[in-house]
Amino acid sequence: MLTDERTATPNLPAGGTEPTRFDWKEAWYPVHYVQDLDKTKLTKFTLLGEDLVIWWDTVAQTWRAFNDQCPHRLAPLSEGRIAEDGLLECPYHGWAFQGDGTCDRIPQQPEGLLANESKRACVASYATAERQGLLFIYPGENNPEQVKIPIIEPMAETPDEWVCLNTFRDLPYDALTLLENVLDASHVPFTHHKSVGNRSNAAPVELEILESSKQGFTGFWQEGPRKGTLGSQHTTFIAPALMWHDLTSKQFGRTLTVVYATPIRKGECRVFARFPFKFASKLPKTFIKLTPRWYSHLSNNTVLEDDQIFLHYQERYLTQKGGSANFAKAFYLPTRADAFVSGLRKWVNEFEADPFPGETLPPLSSIEQLLDRYHSHTIHCSSCRTALARIQAIKIGTAIIGGFAWAALPLLSLAVQPSSTTIAIFAAIVPLITGSIWVTLHRLERKFYQGVRIPARNLPEKNRK
Repeated sequence: MLTDERTATPNLPAGGTEPTRFDWKEAWYPVHYVQDLDKTKLTKFTLLGEDLVIWWDTVAQTWRAFNDQCPHRLAPLSEGRIAEDGLLECPYHGWAFQGDGTCDRIPQQPEGLLANESKRACVASYATAERQGLLFIYPGENNPEQVKIPIIEPMAETPDEWVCLNTFRDLPYDALTLLENVLDASHVPFTHHKSVGNRSNAAPVELEILESSKQGFTGFWQEGPRKGTLGSQHTTFIAPALMWHDLTSKQFGRTLTVVYATPIRKGECRVFARFPFKFASKLPKTFIKLTPRWYSHLSNNTVLEDDQIFLHYQERYLTQKGGSANFAKAFYLPTRADAFVSGLRKWVNEFEADPFPGETLPPLSSIEQLLDRYHSHTIHCSSCRTALARIQAIKIGTAIIGGFAWAALPLLSLAVQPSSTTIAIFAAIVPLITGSIWVTLHRLERKFYQGVRIPARNLPEKNRK
């Protein structure tokens, strides 16, 4: 594992050395926030269609990433365990593997045989690295130490001056569809109306690509969002899966909107959305730090669901019309507001940068599946899992207290007159309080499982007659 950015000087470009082709395997990808990983458990993740198992090597004190197949009988190693000696043990027959993927022992092997030393007994191991709170994996065959890890450069320059809100989620559409969406600044006032946008801010969006190459492009929006009230916006796309918008205003200071689009498989990706802020005042920074991470994730999920359903359909319609190769005919792009969308699609075409060439999208998902939060986020998030467990425990406790109070009423009536005002008040207030708490917690609990079908933008305007 690479533990220090100074371990080596990167001198190989991401995407391989072929000048006209971008190989998605020859690049680093974030797969988890480190704080969401449990060092005592195995974590399964799929990257570019390959199932991996992520585990903490207690011997080397580092994270490891293996192909999730035991070479013996192809059982998923992610169903195994970390053995007492710190090795990864297969659940099927107990074969155990060291951090570099070599087989340490085969329990069924007679003494004197050395089948565990064969190359066929090894598991494919991939390079890992921690950067800016994320665990990165390199799935390619080139020397990973020579390929630069895509970090947020402005944060790296002055790390102590930033405060950052972070979220993630598995999305039911391709990494390219996600990148196309977040590069498109003009959709925010409409898609995210009442969440993080407002239709009244819609205006011409004059985007300009400044530089472009196999490694991505940079862009500029002179006026910037909210009709220029937030200042000019600079955009950076670092191929194949990182982009950010960067703007500075007197109102909010410097803010970034950062998105990593990690490709899971055809039609699915994991978004890592990061929102770094650099405030002139300490008060906003303190407020952000005090906001529970799980609470921020609930609102972040709502924003992601503003796009969730129509993007799932949109990429299928584009595929039917010829995909990226035919985007100029499939899309009608008459304004400069779509300059970054065109720039991304041209990059895909020029450098043969389809991460899943020849593969087809899976069948359409149901609306319930598209709005699922539990399997796409909650179970992978340490903060949300913990908050959900506590909410459920408090719900149970509230129900017990309410039931106990009702059960105690006959005993209480023996101590005072049955017609006593105290009994009447007690009988009315306790169920009201416990019932209200339970209902509130139940509604909050549901937000960890499922999104809302009707987005805020489609709700009736309050002042509309």
